[in-house]
Amino acid sequence: MKEKLYLTDSEVIMNFDLSYPETKSNLIKSAEFQSVVHQFLRKLQRKDKKLYAWACPDGNEDAAVENISKTARELLVFDIDEVDSSLIRNRETALEFVERLYDYWRTLERYSVTTNRRGDAESTAFVSNDSAFNHLIINTFRRIEQTLMGRPNKVFRQQNAGTNASLACYRHDSFRLSDRYAVLKNVLFIDSVMMRTPMILHPKSNKREWPFEEVAVNPVTTFEGNPDIYFCFPAKVGTLTIFIYFHRDFMSNGVSCANLFEIATQEEASRKPDCILIFGNRDNKDKCTFYHDTAEDLWVGSVSYSDKISYFGYMKKTVLTLHNVAMMQRGRLPIHGAFVNITLENDKKKGICLMGDSGAGKSETIEALKNLGSDKIKDIEIVFDDMGSFQIRDGRVYAQGTETGAFVRLDDLDPGTPYRDMNRSIFFNPDQSNARVITPAAPYSVITDLHPVDLFVYANNYDDMTGMRRIEDIEEAKEIFIRGRRMAKGTTQETGFSETYFANPFGPMQQQEICRGIIDEVFRCLADTGVFVGEVYTRLGRDPEDRAGIQTSAQDLLDFIENN
Repeated sequence: MKEKLYLTDSEVIMNFDLSYPETKSNLIKSAEFQSVVHQFLRKLQRKDKKLYAWACPDGNEDAAVENISKTARELLVFDIDEVDSSLIRNRETALEFVERLYDYWRTLERYSVTTNRRGDAESTAFVSNDSAFNHLIINTFRRIEQTLMGRPNKVFRQQNAGTNASLACYRHDSFRLSDRYAVLKNVLFIDSVMMRTPMILHPKSNKREWPFEEVAVNPVTTFEGNPDIYFCFPAKVGTLTIFIYFHRDFMSNGVSCANLFEIATQEEASRKPDCILIFGNRDNKDKCTFYHDTAEDLWVGSVSYSDKISYFGYMKKTVLTLHNVAMMQRGRLPIHGAFVNITLENDKKKGICLMGDSGAGKSETIEALKNLGSDKIKDIEIVFDDMGSFQIRDGRVYAQGTETGAFVRLDDLDPGTPYRDMNRSIFFNPDQSNARVITPAAPYSVITDLHPVDLFVYANNYDDMTGMRRIEDIEEAKEIFIRGRRMAKGTTQETGFSETYFANPFGPMQQQEICRGIIDEVFRCLADTGVFVGEVYTRLGRDPEDRAGIQTSAQDLLDFIENN
């Protein structure tokens, strides 16, 4: 990033390598501060013409910004009676302007970027620098506010006034891909992320619409190749490494990955990745695509630049699609569902997996199980909350996860759950339908370990039945899972009754022939080892407000754990 400041109508990225204000006066004098004031004035011109006319009486915004900056610097030093400025003849209006400007600044998504040019990128110096900037913003505002009021504040609110998040980045000197990917070589890699949580974001889109398509042309050939406007989040997705290259206009998506995936170390990122994703690719295609570079044994994904992809689901699901196709290539079976290890007070432990597409009731059933068995369950270990994989080892089926966090609908959780973890969480449009939260869920060592599968059930949200049933005929069970039927709740582009191959539109649906062979092998092993395979009835698609089905299913799950 070559600019000192990158400013849009919704976000600001500050390059602390090139500009780092250390005093209140330097902050107010900076061109970066004046750029923000300019943008605020343009907003006032549209929304509040009266306040705009006060700040810019002759329509000369350059002169107005200079006058605002000069007056603000004087208010930092002198008492109100010693300041000679037309802007403070009406102190109430001046105070309103300052408070509105401060509020406007805080409505922007604010990020800082630092590289090892300001010290060791692997140290925590970038956190200290960002925290000092946060204090500088608060203290500058308070000093000006108190001078205008003519008295000190009595109530102090320690808000996130500086940034929402800060990135420590580095230049990747050990790029292990061929010249075919040379356009990616000079993109900054993220080493560390500092987030001020709870972090509340308001993306322009709140739902995923585009399907995922396998293509015959490598998406890297359509990449514009400007390293100054992209960043790379090197993600450890399960046992795979995926380089996520994202356009800076989607910084919130890239930063949010830190709550969902482990960040690869510089040493780990120096090895060849298993997959790469170009997110915010200006290819004018409005598509989510993936491609297999067989020559380099590399899966390449691309998501076209659009306001729609500000919804975090686009980044998460494309990453998981790449993970899934890479896993199928290794003979692993991708599972769209939730897997938890339940340990009872008597130390009995079972690994249970609920499979189903979005809205099937997986998370709700496990949440109900937690509450129902609160006096019997000693520990619940989350292995995956959305996507994982099965593999056969020594004649038994084992599960592995992909994410260290969980990206879930707020409506799917017990009302108190988001608040228990809110100090570590990222919220997306909490005031809208399909509101989401990302919260840490499991250590990386847990999701990459091998966990025995004791129960594998399909989350049926459409039949008018309750509880759980075991399916003795493995071929019948297999066809239910493969059909992937559900009643869509409107969390994606789908509505009403739908079917998706193996309830997984993120790889298995696109590569059914490859997936079918792995399904046959895994289900045969499940049958041979006596694993409980069947259906759990949630009824959630019939009536989202009816939780009776969820409660009955949770009770049957608890009974299984206790009695087997």
